[in-house]
Amino acid sequence: MDTNPPSDFGIEISHLYKIFGYKSEASIERVKQGVSKTELLSNHSHVLGLKDINISMPSGAIQVIMGLSGSGKSTLIRHINRLIEPTAGEVIVGGVDVLKMSPRELQHFRRHTISMVFQKFALLPNRTVLDNAVYGLEIQGQARAKQVDVAMRWLERVGLKGFENCYPNQLSGGMQQRVGLARALASDAPILLMDEAFSALDPLIRMDMQSVLLDLQKEIRKTIVFITHDLDEALRIGDRIAILRDGEVVQQGTRQEIVMKPADDYIANFVKEVNRGRVISVEAIMTAFVRVKGRAKLVVPVGTSLELAVKLLMEANLDELVITDRQGQPVGQLTLKSIITTMVTSVITEEPELSDQRWGTGLH
Repeated sequence: MDTNPPSDFGIEISHLYKIFGYKSEASIERVKQGVSKTELLSNHSHVLGLKDINISMPSGAIQVIMGLSGSGKSTLIRHINRLIEPTAGEVIVGGVDVLKMSPRELQHFRRHTISMVFQKFALLPNRTVLDNAVYGLEIQGQARAKQVDVAMRWLERVGLKGFENCYPNQLSGGMQQRVGLARALASDAPILLMDEAFSALDPLIRMDMQSVLLDLQKEIRKTIVFITHDLDEALRIGDRIAILRDGEVVQQGTRQEIVMKPADDYIANFVKEVNRGRVISVEAIMTAFVRVKGRAKLVVPVGTSLELAVKLLMEANLDELVITDRQGQPVGQLTLKSIITTMVTSVITEEPELSDQRWGTGLH
């Protein structure tokens, strides 16, 4: 299977507006002049879906779009493959404006460049697991032997080897979503859209699917746009996060930027009970490295979570650590006191457990 998709499949969304109504273009000016979503609906009978969205989604990374119901997140993701036509704006994928594609170009784009995983699985009930997994390859016109070979490899990779002849109604919800993921990956599209893909799953199964996705992403390095309303999910899987409210981007950045520097009270309320020790890594708060002879220090790499750093310091009975880069060179240092101060800046809803499997780098 191809684990090296093209490196230029980033997504640039610029000044994107979507207004639902028969005079949508005229309503843009009202929105630009400050008319709110509520006013637009009550006074002009139009619905504001998206307002001036500007997001740069890096190639090969997981971009999370987060928001509550009605925030516009699902509307946004459907603009990327043009299932929804915008009122104004640009959606640039690999240097090409999707909104200017001809019907033929758009068909090719949907078949070969982009694939989608849905919240409700969207499996064909009359098809076996294998026949569901090959569906995208069928649409592409691939030979049956290749379809089966590729689909079987992905089914095995997502843990469904031996279930290829089962039907969807014979599988659990988590297994059905694995089929949907295998189907999307089998098409070898460099961009993967996931619209609330794990929201219908039980909490433990959802965490399992998140782990599957993160493990796969280490190999496939696709550009993934992941929609969710769950902050814990966003913080766990997102390389970058954009939070929407009433069709607008309230804040976007890395998980650490979202947690450490919330843009307003709305975001602050979202993150106030986040366990910062699991989200923030040591390099985010380290000071410049100063070599001091005769003082024992723990050495950890960049990407180590504050939570894990505390555990390691306590086990070593030390109060200071050195952070090294990927080549093992020292780039900064931290004291135990500064780590704990950062961790307790906001409310933590549970005590750290030093011996369980939740200890990890905190970054993926």
